[in-house]
Amino acid sequence: RAWVGSIGEKVQSAAEIRASVDNDKRWVTVAFTWNGLRALGVDEASLATFPEEFKQGMVARAEMLGDTGENDPKNWVGDLASPDLHAIVILFARDAAEHRRCQLEHENLIAQCEGVEVLSALDLQATPPFDYAHDHFGYRDRLSQPVIEGTGEVPTPGSGAPLKPGEFILGYPDEEGPPVNLPQPAILSRNGSYMAYRRLEEHVGKFRDFLREHGKTPEEQELIAAKLMGRWRSGAPLVLAPEKDDPALGADPERNNNFNYKEMDPHGYAVPLGSHIRRLNPRDTAV
Repeated sequence: RAWVGSIGEKVQSAAEIRASVDNDKRWVTVAFTWNGLRALGVDEASLATFPEEFKQGMVARAEMLGDTGENDPKNWVGDLASPDLHAIVILFARDAAEHRRCQLEHENLIAQCEGVEVLSALDLQATPPFDYAHDHFGYRDRLSQPVIEGTGEVPTPGSGAPLKPGEFILGYPDEEGPPVNLPQPAILSRNGSYMAYRRLEEHVGKFRDFLREHGKTPEEQELIAAKLMGRWRSGAPLVLAPEKDDPALGADPERNNNFNYKEMDPHGYAVPLGSHIRRLNPRDTAV
């Protein structure tokens, strides 16, 4: 509990983060598993009010989630399949120096808290270029970021209407209506959310090998890469730029998501139907 109290002091509200994002050097997020809440002393009656999926956890639902064979929980790294996994702390640091400072501070805190130990840690760093968000395969990211009703943000063209806050934050109306079946007492759910944490191994080298194997020229390789994802790596959608990349289009939030598969490419002539799977409805991506 000493650890929870100390780390909780470093967690900010969404409003606080918005106000300080341009100046602060670090942000901290904390999440607890159902077993973690039990370890903290939450009573059984309250624990029973959580959804069955949360109580079971991903290990128990592995087959349903497709985590079989090579992806079976017994092969998960970082002790993520352990029932002793009670909490996860996610640190976002602006630079390497702040990252290391926070790590040392947390290590010192752990040393002072009896019964608390780190099962595993994962260090990640952004990859260049740093002037826009992108994944490790080189594709521009955050193109279909949903907007939550009431935040004051305006959806970009083609992104759909703002979603009800209850789709992401517990205690508020969602797209189906008023909140129902929330964990009790209310303090366990109001302004909370569910999060799925999964470590994925991305085979960037194999992806590049595949492109070289099936594309004779760099231009052909980039077209294959675009058809696999439905977009050029710049972010330009194939629906609007089917023949060649258009980086200016990809960088323009007023245009790069302003299209409709059903109306503009119903048969998948511009975008292979399989690559549509990557473009989920924002509601489907909520955790």
